[in-house]
Order: sequence, then structure tokens, then C-alpha cells
Amino acid sequence: MRSTAPAVALLALAVVLAGCGAEESALGPGIRPVLSPIDQGEVPDGTTVYDTDVPAVARLDGDLRAALTAASDRAADEDVILLVNSGWRSPELQERLLRDAVTTYGSREEAARWVATPETSAHVSGDAVDVGPFDGAYWLDLHGAEFGLCRIYVNEPWHFELRPEARSAGCPQQYLDPTEDPRLAG
Repeated sequence: MRSTAPAVALLALAVVLAGCGAEESALGPGIRPVLSPIDQGEVPDGTTVYDTDVPAVARLDGDLRAALTAASDRAADEDVILLVNSGWRSPELQERLLRDAVTTYGSREEAARWVATPETSAHVSGDAVDVGPFDGAYWLDLHGAEFGLCRIYVNEPWHFELRPEARSAGCPQQYLDPTEDPRLAG
């Protein structure tokens, strides 16, 4: 006769987890799915704005994605490829990137020059995209304002955000790095 103890233990664990304030999910109360790196916002090599099956692209703000698509079409006409190196990110991925940056740069203050918190990151909200390769980022830096796409930080030549007013007024002055960006204070 088989013991029911393992099944009872799993049920008890599920009940405890459900009572710990975990988010609701399609799997049931308190059970959160384990997301793959791609589902958290990591980007496979060679991803473009046309790869809308990739969550990092699909979960970008619609207006940002439309502007990036128009820019990519024009860049392709000039034999320049725009790759999406990063787009939307889950809060969990952003937190991991921040922890990695603290390890790399030695302090949270220095890491803040490169990686925002999940609460302030324009990637988490789907409002930022990092492009490559170098030629693509350079092309977008030169022509992005025509599409409302602006480079935001001097130290991040790959990071672009939508600024619709740039189509007529040009891109705003760049911040030296994210620590100068008042949107990230907090």
C-alpha cells in the first residue's frame, strides 16, 4: 500500500504558499509559474523588431515598437540592420541585472550609472529599447529623431526611448548617465 504522506506534504506546501501573499496565476491561487529567460525578457541573438513572438519585443509600448519598425524599415533601405539587444524586461530580470551590476561595479551607487531599479526602469515598463550592432545604434542616433526615437544617455549609445516631440523639435539633451535622470530618482 502506498503512503499518501508525499501528496499530503505537497498539498500542505501549496496551502502555505497560497497564504504567503503570492500572486494569483492561471495555475491557481498562490502558485507562480517559473518563467524561462526568454519569457522574462532576455533576447535571443539576432532578434529584430519584427520578432513579435519574443516577449522583449512584443511587450514594448506599441508606439515605441511602431516607431522602431519604421526606423528599421528605413535603415534596411540603407543596408543597415537594427537588432533588438534588449527591450521589455520583467522586474525579476531587471533586479538580477542590477545585482550583477553591483557585483561588477562594486557598489549600488556605481551600478546605478548603468542599471535602473525594477521600479524605475524604462525597460520594465516597455518604454526603452537597446539596439545594436554598433552600426545600427549609430544610424539610429543620427536618424532616430525623424521617428521620435532618442538616445537618452551619453554613456549608453544603444539605449533609445520614444520622444514623439523629437520629430519636430529634435531630441532633448542627453543625460550623462542614468544617475542624472530625474525620472529614476527614488
